[in-house]
Amino acid sequence: MKMILGNKNYSSWSLRGWLAAKQSGLAFEELTVPLLGSDWDQAKREMGEVQPSSGKVPILWDGEAVIWDSLAILEYLADKVGRDRFWPKDEAARGMARAMVAEMHSSFMSLRSEMPMNVRRQTPLQRVSDTTREDIVRTLQLWAEARARYGSAGPFLFGTFGAADIFYAPVVSRFITYGVGVPGFAQSYMQAIWEHDWMREWIGASEAEEWVIEQYEEVV
Repeated sequence: MKMILGNKNYSSWSLRGWLAAKQSGLAFEELTVPLLGSDWDQAKREMGEVQPSSGKVPILWDGEAVIWDSLAILEYLADKVGRDRFWPKDEAARGMARAMVAEMHSSFMSLRSEMPMNVRRQTPLQRVSDTTREDIVRTLQLWAEARARYGSAGPFLFGTFGAADIFYAPVVSRFITYGVGVPGFAQSYMQAIWEHDWMREWIGASEAEEWVIEQYEEVV
């Protein structure tokens, strides 16, 4: 398998796809291409007919299969290796995990816009809109419910690391970057995510990148 990724410092969706590939346990090659740059435009041209028309990342190639969109990648990999590797075994927990992943996949637009992922940066925001504040509160509510109901088996949302953690990992990064104050249970969860071996690998690669996207650096 091969996975095409955007800049690791900035691309939250690439992080989700990459973590899903790691969680699958399957071997894969990765190619990181700078977003919004000439190299990315050239790479899209070279992909030719196998690249999706959107040209988005991440993209997973597996033989003749070409899958884009991080949730589609996760589900494709879950079909290959067994869904229990990604989703809780308990039916009620699995239902909640799916709902949380779907909500993150389709919502939180204000948070995404005002707090773009920037792993290398740690600069508290001077102001946060009401809509973004609502997104932050909603995130914490979801984390609190998952941890209280299903998190007794470990430090992650449903105890063990899985799909929900994959999808909320970039939010953890954003909260750290912009100095979002969170209650103790959320601090413990964020620490567990940030210290996960795969996250440490991603963070190290992000810090080693030389690319800078100015529009994601000019956040006030």
